[in-house]
Amino acid sequence: MTLPRIAFTPGEPAGIGPDLAVRLAQRDYPARIVAISNTDLLQQRAEQLGMPLKILQVDADDELQPQRAGTLQVLNQPLPAAAIPGQLNKDNAQFVLSTLDQAVDLCCSKRCDALLTGPVNKAIINDAGFDFSGHTGYLAQRCGSGEPVMMLATPGLRVALATVHIPLRDVSQALTQPGLRHCLNVLDQDLRKRFGISAPRILVAGLNPHAGESGYLGREEIDTIEPVLEELRAAGMNLQGPLPADTLFTPDNLAHCDAVLAMFHDQGLPVIKHLGFGNTVNVTLGLPIIRTSVDHGTALDLAGTEQVKSGSLQAALDMAVALARNSRT
Repeated sequence: MTLPRIAFTPGEPAGIGPDLAVRLAQRDYPARIVAISNTDLLQQRAEQLGMPLKILQVDADDELQPQRAGTLQVLNQPLPAAAIPGQLNKDNAQFVLSTLDQAVDLCCSKRCDALLTGPVNKAIINDAGFDFSGHTGYLAQRCGSGEPVMMLATPGLRVALATVHIPLRDVSQALTQPGLRHCLNVLDQDLRKRFGISAPRILVAGLNPHAGESGYLGREEIDTIEPVLEELRAAGMNLQGPLPADTLFTPDNLAHCDAVLAMFHDQGLPVIKHLGFGNTVNVTLGLPIIRTSVDHGTALDLAGTEQVKSGSLQAALDMAVALARNSRT
């Protein structure tokens, strides 16, 4: 079987992304991986960590080789300013975006099978004058796709989000029937296409306590969520809900589902991060390419130290490879 080709963007150069790249390079792996970064940056971080690293510089059209311990294939990108661990520099914001642009080009042209992303710092990119809401929106724009869906996954649980990074006071207004319909369609389709689940079973959370308690604690379930679920059930989807979030995440319920759709960020993510923090993967659904990512931030205070843990990166890499193989079948 041909080994999957993975484009890896380590992300913010002052954070732990370069550390993760160096750690990834310390073992053999059944994939052909190319890091899109700066060769000097990675070499300096390896020396700082006291880890061996032989960089194999490649071009975008080169045939990638299987990942071998102690080496890393790198598609070199110019770094405008020196990257000091722990110290953000807005002069390097364009570098971060350029690595993503190069990775998207590789995946859209089928020269790579999946994109693996390290953490970025949204604030410093915006401070540099770029309108950047995060990886998900940027990748959707670059791929020319519709509204993507954010899902986090760890062994035993997948949680997708109907709304993402918005204030809690805005969630109710952001929940619309068209938006919820789109979200569930994308979730159902990608569980089938990417994860190989022939008939996905999805649990849908209510928005309000007790799922609104028949309208006494809010009408979003009655006016928005239930009509969409009834419509999509009639079209053949296996959907349960809206369910009270405080009892939805019980072992008995989760044992009989393939994914949960939460209505807002902190309704679903605390549960999955409690279950699998450090081994959770962020997956972007609804893109024409496969994209997985770590579930943590840049951890500036840990950059260049021995305290960096690479469990989430390893899990994200494993999932990128699995999804790439599923997409070939």
